[in-house]
Amino acid sequence: MKILVLGVGNILLTDEGIGIHAVNALLQDYSIPDGVEVVDGGTSGMELLTFIAQAAHLIILDAVKSGQEPSTIIRLDGDEVPAFFRTKISPHQVGISDVLAAAHLINEQPDNITLFGVEPASMALSMELSEKVAPQVVRLIKLVVKELDKLGYQLIPKVFSGTVGDKYHFLKKLYF
Repeated sequence: MKILVLGVGNILLTDEGIGIHAVNALLQDYSIPDGVEVVDGGTSGMELLTFIAQAAHLIILDAVKSGQEPSTIIRLDGDEVPAFFRTKISPHQVGISDVLAAAHLINEQPDNITLFGVEPASMALSMELSEKVAPQVVRLIKLVVKELDKLGYQLIPKVFSGTVGDKYHFLKKLYF
């Protein structure tokens, strides 16, 4: 079984990029086992069809406007995911909805889909996550690690050097 962990979002719009920040931090901090692929999907649309069509289980990390308090993490599974994206519009969500529909049309959809979404606090023009949402990167990673463990895939933490790359400076507060 192949698992795809897909981060989507726009890193130019503050919290809209949390899915991208999360997958990049996951790749930086963990050794990814065979059978698991972690992809920075950015704002891509149909370009993701090849990745999604090859996955037995798709885990999406994204910013989602669900009406919850900012920084709230929601989880959706199975048919809840495409239904959610049909009613929530943002530049990349339209693309994900289209890709999931295309995968279904060619009978190449994943057997299982899980979405971990974070309610954004800000969508202002900035490449930094807001202070309220930034700590959720670590929570998202923990949720993905736990989900993969349930599926029989163990992610091994890389040796932590005591420094976090400049791109992930917001994690320094969480580690120290």
